[in-house]
Parts: sequence; structure tokens; C-alpha cells
Amino acid sequence: MKIDLNLIPTTFDAIHAALAMTVAGLFFLLILLLILALLTFLRRKNTTDSMPELSATAAPVSETPSASNGSSIPEKPVQAPEIAAGSALQLLALLQQEARFVDFLQENVAVYSDQEIGAAARVVHDGCVKIVRKHFDIRPVYEQSEGSSITLPPGFDASSTRLIGNVVGHAPFTGTLVHRGYRATRCELPHLTAGHDPHIIAAAEVEL
Repeated sequence: MKIDLNLIPTTFDAIHAALAMTVAGLFFLLILLLILALLTFLRRKNTTDSMPELSATAAPVSETPSASNGSSIPEKPVQAPEIAAGSALQLLALLQQEARFVDFLQENVAVYSDQEIGAAARVVHDGCVKIVRKHFDIRPVYEQSEGSSITLPPGFDASSTRLIGNVVGHAPFTGTLVHRGYRATRCELPHLTAGHDPHIIAAAEVEL
């Protein structure tokens, strides 16, 4: 299904505002996917690290458990990269379902005018907002308003704060807050049903 690009917004300013929000939304989605993959990997790592070690006197565990008919059926472990990829694909499918996100990316926008692209961007933006608010809680890293002065003490969290401009010396640093950043405080994706193939972003449609 393709997005209808024939709608024209009422004002020129609204068009460019929609285009700007679309670009920001695409960048935000990329950051979300990277955060989601990292959180899944860390959760998997913590679960593995928290498992108790076997004592030296414990009976060894067979690496190839035997089935009832006597044949060995090794159990394939689920790797962390596979879990992260499945979660990212699931999020992509949700964005396609509500926002026609993949349809929009597959379009050759070079053949359309800014007005037509702006009309389609409204559909994509509304759907992306719906999915993000339903499955995530997003909070700013800093509560101060952008443009205000901020001081970073020694030992500040370098993973949540990126220094730009003329960076010289050591903390404390005093500068201007250009962007407040975002932190995900909740991530709840639907549970996949047994046998579901996460690689199917959107099922093909056949009309009879």
C-alpha cells in the first residue's frame, strides 16, 4: 500500500515544519533502535553473569541431551544479537503498521514536490508519535531549557552528554546546552506469538 501524496497542506510554513519533524523523527528512530539493541544486549549479559557457577564436585552436564528415542538433539541457544535484531524488526513493523513508515522510505520522493512530501509527512509523523508514546517513555537528559548555561562536574556521565565545540582541558566544563538529549525510561514491546517471523515487516496483501 502506498501513501497518498496528492494532499496539499494549506500553508508553506506548515509544509516545512512537517518536513523538519519528519527528519527529526527519522533521526530519533535511529537513536531508539540503537538504544533498544544496547539495552537488550546488556539485559542478556546481566542474566548470564547472574547465573550461579557449578561447584567442582557437581556432576557434569551433558552438552548433547538425549531424546526419548535415544538420539541426541542439541539445543540451539538464542544469541543476544538475534534478540536485539528481533526487537528492532518488531519496532519497524509497528511503525509500518501505524505510520506506513517503510512505505514512505521506499518512495522516490525526488519526483514529488515539497507540498506533496509535506502532506505525506503528516501521516508518517502522526503514526510514529502514536507508536512511541504507546511503547516508550522518553524523558530529556537535562531538564534545563536549551540555550541555558550548564556546568558539567568532574566525573559527569560521558555516555549521556556529548561535548562539542572547542573542548580543552578537564572537567568541570561550563557551556551552553544546545540539545537536552533524550533518555528512554520505559520500553515495552508486545510479546511475539510462537512461530511468528519477525523478518516480515508487513505482510503482502492479495485482493480476491
